[in-house]
Amino acid sequence: MKDNSRQIVYWSRLEYDAWNLYMAATSQGLCYVGSPDHPFKELTDWAGKRFLQHDLVRCEERLQQYKSELVEFFQGKRQFFSFPMDIRGTSFQQEVWNALYQIPYGETYTYTQIAELIGKPSAVRAVGTAIGANPLLISIPCHRVLGKNGTLTGYRGGLDMKKQLLHIEGKWKQVKVKV
Repeated sequence: MKDNSRQIVYWSRLEYDAWNLYMAATSQGLCYVGSPDHPFKELTDWAGKRFLQHDLVRCEERLQQYKSELVEFFQGKRQFFSFPMDIRGTSFQQEVWNALYQIPYGETYTYTQIAELIGKPSAVRAVGTAIGANPLLISIPCHRVLGKNGTLTGYRGGLDMKKQLLHIEGKWKQVKVKV
């Protein structure tokens, strides 16, 4: 869903340990967390789909709070994020993303459980599609969603990233990897 007004989207690159990813925020909050080691084009493509008219402006200062909290998460020092988020999508996507945000740290749900949580138990595939469109990796914890039988399934940031995030939360040993 595009916003027709001109929007400034501030961006920066988070480089911490093995984590290298682009991030973006509007004046309302964090709006995008990219996949590790993906090119800047991933961010520009996303912004082009979300904002009809926008300017991408590099601004380390604007992104510092978001970067600091993500680094604390990577270090195992943070379970919740206090920063504002500007998450844009359809009403269905928003409903799914809100459900993801409710998954407690260190726990995992299945796609079926998310569909049931939003009151649409027959919409499992649509839930999966909405989860795949989540622009805020990590902060909207779609990495906590597993396949029906507990398998590690699709993730925009890649299965290695999903596994690393679950490891941070102490869940990686319990996850079966689907091959």
